[in-house]
Amino acid sequence: MTFDYNTDINGRDMDRKSVEWLGSSRSDLLGMPQPVVKQFGFELGLVQNGLIPEGAIHLSHVENGVWELRENHKGDTYRVVHLLRHEDTIFVLHCFKKKSTSGKAVPKADTETIAARLTEAKARIAARRKQKGE
Repeated sequence: MTFDYNTDINGRDMDRKSVEWLGSSRSDLLGMPQPVVKQFGFELGLVQNGLIPEGAIHLSHVENGVWELRENHKGDTYRVVHLLRHEDTIFVLHCFKKKSTSGKAVPKADTETIAARLTEAKARIAARRKQKGE
């Protein structure tokens, strides 16, 4: 039996979104341990097909449409923050290993990176809408 990643379990076509990696997010992800990369790859595949992975966290305090994926590996926590705003694109804003010693808080440098890349994603969305005449 073969599996087509563009169909669901019942064989229906899925509307697969493209992924845009902002800044160093792609290379940052690929620099993580292989089991973490595989898990985030699987979860981003779900997101591409309009599904929300189990354990995904909506970061509404950052902005509506911003989500975080988390994975623990050998005592470390890794995160992928992405934006589900544009109808056909997922913007991966930041991929990082959490280094904060203050509980669940995201370190300031990572928060600033997410904010800057969110601004970049919004600019790209606005440019596309302008180009389409929306």
